[in-house]
Amino acid sequence: MTSTAFSTLSLSAAMQTNLKALGYQAMTPIQAHSLPVILRGQDLIAQAKTGSGKTAAFGIGLLEPLNPRHFGCQALVLCPTRELADQVAKEVRRLARAMNNIKVLTLCGGVPFGPQIGSLEHGAHVIVGTPGRVQEHLRKGSLKLDSLNQLILDEADRMLDMGFYDSIAEIIGQAPVSRQTLLFSATYPRGIEQLAATFMKSPQQIQVESLHDESQIEQRFYEIEPQLRMDAVLRLLGHFRPQSCIAFCHTRQQCQELLEHLQMQGIHAQALHGDLEQRDRDQVLAMFANRSLSVLVATDVAARGLDIAGLEAVINVELARDSQVHIHRIGRSGRAGEKGLALSLVAPAEACRAQAIEKLQQAPLNWLELDSLKIHESEPLLPPMTTLSIAAGRKDKLRPGDILGALTGEAGIAGSQVGKISIFDFQALVAVERNIARQALKRLSEGKIKGRALKVRIIQVM
Repeated sequence: MTSTAFSTLSLSAAMQTNLKALGYQAMTPIQAHSLPVILRGQDLIAQAKTGSGKTAAFGIGLLEPLNPRHFGCQALVLCPTRELADQVAKEVRRLARAMNNIKVLTLCGGVPFGPQIGSLEHGAHVIVGTPGRVQEHLRKGSLKLDSLNQLILDEADRMLDMGFYDSIAEIIGQAPVSRQTLLFSATYPRGIEQLAATFMKSPQQIQVESLHDESQIEQRFYEIEPQLRMDAVLRLLGHFRPQSCIAFCHTRQQCQELLEHLQMQGIHAQALHGDLEQRDRDQVLAMFANRSLSVLVATDVAARGLDIAGLEAVINVELARDSQVHIHRIGRSGRAGEKGLALSLVAPAEACRAQAIEKLQQAPLNWLELDSLKIHESEPLLPPMTTLSIAAGRKDKLRPGDILGALTGEAGIAGSQVGKISIFDFQALVAVERNIARQALKRLSEGKIKGRALKVRIIQVM
């Protein structure tokens, strides 16, 4: 039997202490099976579902051998999307808290190239990035991998789906042959075998349970006529009334149609898809995470890498064409031991997709009648929080404490009424309880933050 205590691993005292402080009680199955292999320096192929704890597994594994005094890139993590890269970087920074001066840098597209070059000139121990942008930096010479000891491919199957094989191959071609390579993937398509055969040295292979526990995520399937799909989503929202829900669509056009349909009914929703500018993507994700949006309408670009605490429900507006993608979609809910709800709408033409899901899960699907759902119309479906935008950010040396102090001090608002604070380069977002949003806006607009009068506005969702 594999031990699940972190104390059984040969980790530094500082890491052990930090893990306890972070509330890491016991290793998840993927951590218990992979960390001993990683710490021995062996190559690894690990197959595990999203939310299984793999980020902490490779995060701990890459931090242990780091030399803090050498500011060259010693570990490189490649991710399929900017959202996942940001999440991974955040987790690695948390795990590195007890270490001295560890610099973690993200290199992703959708943001200016110049500032990234400036950050690289100052050096970084760990780089987390998307293949295209990392490839650009290597070609321009702003990133060098001479000091690389570990290369991690996170959600490798997704990167292959997105057509990044050649980019990954070019990046690996510039990495030292002596490196350790770790490959994490939810599925094991042929491209993974090709990567492993070409670029890995006798990798150990680990596979942990890839399906979701039925007691953790309750799945419900509803057969519908395709022309009634948008109204069916409204019916689900009206009955279950989740404060936080992701509605997955197949195309950007379907996203936009559903978004308009929801907003016409007064539901606070926003869309997340590939057409958004990076600033808008950051803002939408921050508002969804801070509970200022009831519904995030998303394409599968958001199916992986999003870790939204307390996500109550996932709606499959149209069934995914790949049963594995379905598993990743519903895995956004029911995380960290919480209960989740997955609601799937199935038109007759999607019957074969439903059968594929049933075959993968090796259990009958839970079919229910949409007409049996009662809509609660007494109150509109509104999110509990409202977001205020402040026209200053990280580049202006603004910190979360400055905003919290301005709200709870001069504005006289209770700290319990203030939600998440997100700081970007030139903007800060703060969530406050909906019923005090106008009061908070008035106080911040008339007062000062960190001794300065700053422009503040409420972000109107509709």
